[in-house]
Amino acid sequence: MLNIKNLEATIDNKHILKGLNLNIKPGEVHAIMGPNGSGKSTLANVLSGKSGYETKGDIKYNGEILSELSTEERAQKGIFLAFQYPLEIPGVNTNIFLKTSLNSVRKANGEKELDTLTFLKLIKEKASELGIDEKFLSRQLNVGFSGGEKKKNEILQMKLLQPKLAILDETDSGLDIDALRIVADGVNSYKNKENAFLIITHYQRLLDYIKPDFVHVLSDGKIIKTGNADLGVQLEKTGYLNIV
Repeated sequence: MLNIKNLEATIDNKHILKGLNLNIKPGEVHAIMGPNGSGKSTLANVLSGKSGYETKGDIKYNGEILSELSTEERAQKGIFLAFQYPLEIPGVNTNIFLKTSLNSVRKANGEKELDTLTFLKLIKEKASELGIDEKFLSRQLNVGFSGGEKKKNEILQMKLLQPKLAILDETDSGLDIDALRIVADGVNSYKNKENAFLIITHYQRLLDYIKPDFVHVLSDGKIIKTGNADLGVQLEKTGYLNIV
């Protein structure tokens, strides 16, 4: 699904990714851990198509060269990014934002757009699964939401858009135990053999709920160690000093 070879990324004359290699197959859950400044969020930004980065190397997504796809095209083809700090967008109704996003993906894939009533029934069902109060859906996007509410809203978007590759950039940041479980349950209920996850996190606690197939340690712009779920447990106990 995702094949990255010798990826380098620079922004504002700062060389951040320095030859990163990673392969993700359908059905797999990959976790990336590493010290602050190692390049974790940069990787997420590059994959999602955020502007401002100069890149070298090869990234293929389902056989297509990722750099040739715009941010919108990446989303339409099934790449989803849950932000570490979801944006507040005053004046934009959450329901309208979600409906527009979903219909944009459906239209790009040759599917019929959902009418308002059908959409509202669907979003009500998805929100209920995540314990999201319907009143939040009629508010401005993320405006006045708590950190946990913003993160749950991101997972709601994921379940609604049904991406093939979901990138979660420190989704556990700022979550209390209850919100963490709800977010993890949302991810676990969506996992299947056709999609894949790239989870970027500092802490093992999220991986206690979402068990990864592979854990990668990212340091100074490169993946320096890869292991199974036990590696995350080890890092939680010993830190990165004996690895990086």
